[in-house]
Amino acid sequence: MVRKLVGTVSILDDFDQIKHIDKSNMREAMNRLPENCEDALKLAEKLNIPKKLRITEKISIKYKNPEKILVVGMGGSAISGDILRTWLRGSLPIPIEVCREYYLPAYADNSTLVLAISYSGNTEETLSGFIEAIQRKCMVIAITSGGLLLDFCQKLRIPFIKVPSELPPRAAIPYLFFPLVTILKKLDILKLKQREIRETIDLLGEIRELIRAETPTKNNPAKKLAIALMGTIPAIYGFREYESIALRIKTQLNENSKIPAKNEVFPELSHNEIVGWDGPRKLTKMFSAVLIRDPDETPEIRSRIETMRALNLNKKASKVLEIKAIGKSKLARMFSVMYIGDYASLYLAILCGVDPTPIEVITKLKHELAKRVNIIEKLNYQVEKWATK
Repeated sequence: MVRKLVGTVSILDDFDQIKHIDKSNMREAMNRLPENCEDALKLAEKLNIPKKLRITEKISIKYKNPEKILVVGMGGSAISGDILRTWLRGSLPIPIEVCREYYLPAYADNSTLVLAISYSGNTEETLSGFIEAIQRKCMVIAITSGGLLLDFCQKLRIPFIKVPSELPPRAAIPYLFFPLVTILKKLDILKLKQREIRETIDLLGEIRELIRAETPTKNNPAKKLAIALMGTIPAIYGFREYESIALRIKTQLNENSKIPAKNEVFPELSHNEIVGWDGPRKLTKMFSAVLIRDPDETPEIRSRIETMRALNLNKKASKVLEIKAIGKSKLARMFSVMYIGDYASLYLAILCGVDPTPIEVITKLKHELAKRVNIIEKLNYQVEKWATK
């Protein structure tokens, strides 16, 4: 189905029309982002991590300083691991990897901290990785709102953080990211960056006033971005810590706006992606390029961005747009770009006349897969077997 504007762009300044289209109230979940960050930190502080946990006679887990960190999750739950990885990549002395798979990488062992994240608690890939992590005696900690993951943790006494359950997973990013920081602090891997976290939350409150639905389009950068993206396939380009944010914006456009989008990262994209823009104009004009910019970007990155823009983006893309990071600290700037991108995906959904919240095709996919392969039943059997020993 070809999407068309449901009216003129003035619909974004008609609050009643926004409420009518956004029937499931995604905007309220976005509005509460700063408060949810605060709440997530408080919830995470309640976590108690044992020094040792016996699962069976042959499986015991010792919680100590890990040599590597593996975040296991899918979709909106996994993106928190990507943000953690890119945020700490230049300062944490141990590697962080995100596993979006049924099976863990071969290196996962008793020196690996495995953070199993499933907002629903029923993501089969995450549950599969969770069970395998226990079998390998990894230091397992879970974050979930309920479902089987919560049930498994309770039966096996695996430490977990239970978060509120009323949000769409992609809107629960505060509850899936900030607890990770607290867990690293509790395991003495990371000193809690209190000043950076405080600035991030305060800045989100300030940005909210600029991008919320009540702010007119002429003063609202998220509404302006949505209008510019309408009718194009967005290509989101990030670098270093914004690699994860570019992915986040891409997936928000997929799930909220219900449009195809892609993401790439500098400098790698200037070794391959740049050539694709030399394709025929009738093809490239279908795409818009969204460049994430940072006032502290290095001269090397700035040169690559601006050179690529001059060489072919300005000539071949339908539009070339920028999202400019705001804030002093790295985390604050990352979340500032993310927040603007989140709201832009909401407004683009409004322009397309679609409720941002429902993701019917994913629900149908899970239903069809469950009829073909019942992985959950096997995992449940394994947990019951352990729990009775």
